[in-house]
Amino acid sequence: MIVILGLVILVAAVVVGLAGVLTNGGSAHALTHNFTVLGYHVTGSAGKLFLYGIVIGALGMFGLSLLLAGARRTSRRGSAARRGLRQSRQETAAVSQARDELVDQREAARAYAPGAPANPAPRDDRPLSPQPSRRSGLHLFGRRPAPRQAAAARSDPAAGDAADEAADAPAPAG
Repeated sequence: MIVILGLVILVAAVVVGLAGVLTNGGSAHALTHNFTVLGYHVTGSAGKLFLYGIVIGALGMFGLSLLLAGARRTSRRGSAARRGLRQSRQETAAVSQARDELVDQREAARAYAPGAPANPAPRDDRPLSPQPSRRSGLHLFGRRPAPRQAAAARSDPAAGDAADEAADAPAPAG
């Protein structure tokens, strides 16, 4: 409906502009006074001056519409970003709440389980080490587990001597 109304107004403006330019032409409608715009002397008829006014008005309206379209676009992008941020915060809050509920359920289950430890798991969900003498999960780069022969040598000194002799022996020629 608004588009049709705008089209009707535009057609009416074009008809009035054409009528004003065409009826104010000729020597009967010549500009008699010195008329200047930015140092430029305008000569001709009143219809020609009216046509210049129409062109400048159309250019002004085009510039205004570009300005408003840019402002609308910036406003839409900002509101979309705010809407996305609000949604992200809601999702984060929901996930955090679900995580807290699961931690509470786990702590309650451990408290009622037979043989429950005296101290429950820490709140930050780091598991307690099941073997206190065992190293933590942190490893240095290039660190490898000991070979089987070296591990056997540590547990049985006689087997370690045999492993050393086997390592030192030359390879059989084949």
